[in-house]
This record gives sequence, structure tokens and C-alpha cells, in this order.
Amino acid sequence: MHDRGRPDRLRRLGPGLNSLRAAWRLVRALVHAVGGLATILLRFPRLNERQREARVQAWALEMLALLGIHLELRGRPPVAGPVLLVANHISWLDILVMHAARHCRFVSKADVRRWPLIGALASGAGTLYIERASRRDAMRVVHHMAESLKRGEVVAVFPEGTTSNGLALLPFHANLIQAAISAGAPVQPVALSFLDTESRVTSLAPCYVDDDTLVASVWRTLTAPAVTAVVHYGEPQPARGRDRRAWARDLRSAVDALRQI
Repeated sequence: MHDRGRPDRLRRLGPGLNSLRAAWRLVRALVHAVGGLATILLRFPRLNERQREARVQAWALEMLALLGIHLELRGRPPVAGPVLLVANHISWLDILVMHAARHCRFVSKADVRRWPLIGALASGAGTLYIERASRRDAMRVVHHMAESLKRGEVVAVFPEGTTSNGLALLPFHANLIQAAISAGAPVQPVALSFLDTESRVTSLAPCYVDDDTLVASVWRTLTAPAVTAVVHYGEPQPARGRDRRAWARDLRSAVDALRQI
């Protein structure tokens, strides 16, 4: 005889099993994060720049796999610098996803440096920090970005300045675009999106906006149906005589167009 009550029991167990799976993923991710910190402290001093970049990218790919996040690339990531990547900003996952797609040196808000463990990992990956409320600090960061670009590095910024739900773009701040103008480097637009892997509709689970806490956003992502992170690279643009404000407007339009494809 068939056990007619079994499907009902499985449905009742479903939320509990999902939470257990999420907790197991979280534990493995934390172990992987600690391993990454150990690599930064013990191995990075013996590695050259290219080896460090390769290690960061490999670590990011492994972390996405542990979190159950699929990665989908569209367009062509930069083979080498100098190039400034500008992307929309949705989630705490954005930096991890972009590192997994192609290592780059990020400019991030200073608060990230103070986050337990995450701050140490971000610093080890070469992140530049900015006090967004300080115009003087923005000038300092633009100078360091320009120096990085002149050295042939790939640098990445989120010109919206904060996260959104990914359904629409916020205005792009132009200050950091000045680094590309000063260095004579191209800028490449990048569109980020998170999709439900099965239905291919936008997933709001990874969003980190408004009153969200980092812990709540992480847990929501881990317990949600499978998520695919899409990184869509556009074509690099030279300045062509544009000032930073005009270029920022054009780059926002380019990122928005990539989001629609």
C-alpha cells in the first residue's frame, strides 16, 4: 500500500530541511572565509600580484558554490587593465560575484572595512575605502584610483553610491569617474542582476537595502530558491572629450541597457 500521509509529512518537514541546508551552507561558507583570511595572512606575502589575483578569483568562485549561487557571464570581461568597471549595486554579494567573474580592485564605503571578517577579506583583496560623506576623502580616493589605473590595474566602482533593489537604477555620481579621465583609461559598463535559477525572473532575495541587516539578507539568500548571479559586460568606452558628469550619464544609460537584455 502507498503511504498517503508521506507527501504531507514531507511538506511539513520542508521548511525545517531548508533551514538545515541553509545553516550547513552558512557554516561551510564561514569556514571558507576563515581559510581565505589565513591565505591572505600566510600565503599572500609570498605571492606576486598576478598570483594573488588568481587566488582571490578562485576563492570567490568557491564561495559562490558553497552559498549555492550560480554564476552566469555575458559579454567580455577585460583581459587586462587599465580599465575602470562601473556597475549597478544590489547586494552584499556584488563584490564577491564580480571577483568571481574577473578580479578587480574595488572602491567601497569605509564601513565595509569595519565589518568582522568581511573587512579583513576585502582589505586583503586590495579594496580602496572611501568616506562617502567627505568630499576631501573622495579626492584622495580618486587620486589612488588614477594611480592604480596608470599601473594597468582593473578597478571597479558602484557609482550609485548605495544599494538598490535592482529593479531600477539610481543616479550615477560622477566624482569617481574623474579617475579614468585623469589616467586616460577606458570605462567598461557592467550590469548585475540576480535571477531565480528555475523561473529566470528577478530574485529579490539577495537585496540589501533600507532597513535590511547583513545577517537577515544573508539568511534570506541562503533559504531562497536557487539564485543565479548574472554579470553582463558592455563595451569599454574612451572619454571622447566628455567631462565626468556627461560620461557618468552615458555610462548609466549603458548599464541600464545591459540590464534589459
